[in-house]
Amino acid sequence: MNLIFLGAPGAGKGTQAEVVCEHLSIPAISTGNIIREALKSGTEMGLKAKAFIEAGKLVPDDVVIGIIKDRLSESDCQNGFVLDGFPRTIPQAEALDAMGIQIDKVIDIEVSDEKIVARMSGRRVCADCGSSYHLLYNKPSVEGVCDKCGKDLVQRKDDVPEVVLDRLHVYHEQTEPLKDYYAKTGKLCIVEGQEEVADTTALTLKALEE
Repeated sequence: MNLIFLGAPGAGKGTQAEVVCEHLSIPAISTGNIIREALKSGTEMGLKAKAFIEAGKLVPDDVVIGIIKDRLSESDCQNGFVLDGFPRTIPQAEALDAMGIQIDKVIDIEVSDEKIVARMSGRRVCADCGSSYHLLYNKPSVEGVCDKCGKDLVQRKDDVPEVVLDRLHVYHEQTEPLKDYYAKTGKLCIVEGQEEVADTTALTLKALEE
């Protein structure tokens, strides 16, 4: 089964994509990860991406699409895959179609902006061991102190409310139109994100069977 996962930053699509990959024994294809792999392995597309990255520029669509195409041609994708983080725009989706890649379902994890801001702005991480906590859902035993190593907890720069809202704005402007794009093909499945990850997972797995 060939799947695409959509969802705003902080909606939890990455977690759901991982669960589905394990459930179906298919690989997760994350744009960031495969670009890093292409850079490391020195492929033709990887070298092209490297030139843009070293110049401090965004990797253009044609290079990203080339890297995606190379990755999807590998043997572990024969029985299916999950695309997480691609496509991000209508032109990328059109390029994917032009490759002849057949997508079976597009799972969109829906969570309101208000809840996403609360989720992400409440997150705290240990500056030393990387353990993650939340001011509402997963509090440390002592405020501001990591349970595991006793070091200080900090808020990541990309979890500050203003930054989260900026990321959501970009998502609504560039990526959200993909919902209509795939709805027209009859492949879009909307999953309402729940407070408990396990509840969202149950709905996601149910959507795959429909």
